[in-house]
Amino acid sequence: MTNATSPLPPMILEPLVRAALIEDLGTNGDITTRIVIPAGTRYCARIRSREAGVASGMDLARIAFHLIDPTLDVRILRADGMAFQTGDVLAEIEGDAASILSAERVALNFAGRLCGIATMTAAFVARTQDTAARVTCTRKTTPGLRMVEKQAVLHGGGFAHRFSLSDAILIKDNHIAAAGGIRPVLQACKAHASHMMRVEIEVDRLEQLSEVLDEGGADVVLLDNMDTATLRQAVAMAQGRVVLEASGNMRLGRIAEVAATGVDYISCGALTHSAPTLDLGLDF
Repeated sequence: MTNATSPLPPMILEPLVRAALIEDLGTNGDITTRIVIPAGTRYCARIRSREAGVASGMDLARIAFHLIDPTLDVRILRADGMAFQTGDVLAEIEGDAASILSAERVALNFAGRLCGIATMTAAFVARTQDTAARVTCTRKTTPGLRMVEKQAVLHGGGFAHRFSLSDAILIKDNHIAAAGGIRPVLQACKAHASHMMRVEIEVDRLEQLSEVLDEGGADVVLLDNMDTATLRQAVAMAQGRVVLEASGNMRLGRIAEVAATGVDYISCGALTHSAPTLDLGLDF
């Protein structure tokens, strides 16, 4: 299942792929292919998965091949968001062999990385079944690749958190410390923030949650690094007055019990900063 409503437009994806190809081709292009592959050689290549997972990054792979050679026939057989098994063919590429080989590594790097994120997200989401909790990612993304990494989370059935610092007000512990406490930061938000802007504030103790609830002005409370019993108490205290997001130390083995506490969201930076790259190969 996927929460992505539509693919990202090519104008966002193409610069990412172009930069990667420029890096990979260096100053003299694909020397090996140019020397050993006879001009005009044609082949059909297949991107095949060596492990089960969820597809993501297939549009970037397609762009990689087409930037090298627009005449290549690229057929995506497992669209973003689709599950696949070990040995399944995700895409077929037919045309000039030298062009396929020159684009191979960049295409696989993007697809493997993003399939890994989607697959890891799907595993986390599966542990939340029969609860209302949603699994969400964070801004702990690879610099320059946030848009596609967050899209991969959607392909895995997760949800996105802020895309940038300008999306919402998220008051962290350092903001609270620098501003002089919970009440001052919430009062500042009530006085100056747009009525269109949602406000989230981080707490790590129930006493802080109580202070937030008394003061008002927050739409979402981030419950940071709380154990499961404390999360359950926080849900009981809030009584639905604010959206609750559990964060910190969210391992796969713990997600089910956290979801069962009644929190609304579970944010997990590991979805993007620690997902293993899925093993994909391209074979002629």
